[in-house]
Amino acid sequence: MELITRKRFMLFTGSANPELAEAVADELGVRLGRVEMSQFANGEVYTRPLESVRGVDCFVIQSHAPEINFHIMEQLILIDSLKRASAHRITAVVPFFGYARADKKVLPREPISARLMSDLFVAAGADRIVSVDLHTGQIQGFFPKPFDHLTALPIVTDYLKEQLEGPTTVVSPDAGGVKRAEKYARYLGAYVAFVHKRRELDVHNESQALTVVGAVRNRNAVIVDDMIDTGGTVANAARLLRDSGANQVLVAATHPVLSAPALDRLKQAPIDEVVVTDTLPISCAARDYEKLTRLSVAPVLAEALQAIFMDSSVSAIFLGDNN
Repeated sequence: MELITRKRFMLFTGSANPELAEAVADELGVRLGRVEMSQFANGEVYTRPLESVRGVDCFVIQSHAPEINFHIMEQLILIDSLKRASAHRITAVVPFFGYARADKKVLPREPISARLMSDLFVAAGADRIVSVDLHTGQIQGFFPKPFDHLTALPIVTDYLKEQLEGPTTVVSPDAGGVKRAEKYARYLGAYVAFVHKRRELDVHNESQALTVVGAVRNRNAVIVDDMIDTGGTVANAARLLRDSGANQVLVAATHPVLSAPALDRLKQAPIDEVVVTDTLPISCAARDYEKLTRLSVAPVLAEALQAIFMDSSVSAIFLGDNN
């Protein structure tokens, strides 16, 4: 008896960012898998795939957007339901990885929540994780199975090349992000600088920009970071760059977390344009902010998921710049 097998691909999504999931599905030419999702009266999450996934390569896309803990749990429970339904392989696609900033202990008795997140995905049944522009690359080492780290860098730099005229400096808002700035600068043919800042270890989401290290006078300045949360870091950096003689000041960040004070801070700062992606949904107020440009990572995600399904190289898509 001869058995002929054929690999099958299915894409599922939770409720965090259906707009991005639909865009990825369109890029791949597939439809999203049907899932029943609901909550019990006490807030517990219920998910159930409404079609057979036996022997299927399943991809579960969910950004950890607010309500972040709910959306994490929703993704984990959906992965568990697919595992129990005999899916062949389950890939957790997490464009924005929650708790990524808790990747090490800074103060005594602090948790390393990013490691816990990886353990939860293992327990749920994920065989692989895909994420975009992690806060720190070391998070890949917390997960004992394959972890594909993608980057929005090609999409963002292609856009910036069209907007920038004249000499440019790519600026990291802190010393820790210089490697990211160097990658952007290589694509843009730009100088690199960074902002020396001070942050109190026991105070979250607050920092003070002290000085710019690098050439920015009479040059365009592009502040690059992995995310904009409360906006304090980039707003302070923008003021410092203007005071240091920069011409234009642009901000480029992959993840628009945009917590409550962020929009007000960005509007009040001397920023000419803020460039983000659609890894996270944004509010109506953010959509109405005329200086905000939102690019889609759907093509990058779709190409990576296709490579994973076909067992081909993901790093080749980014020429190694996703490491």
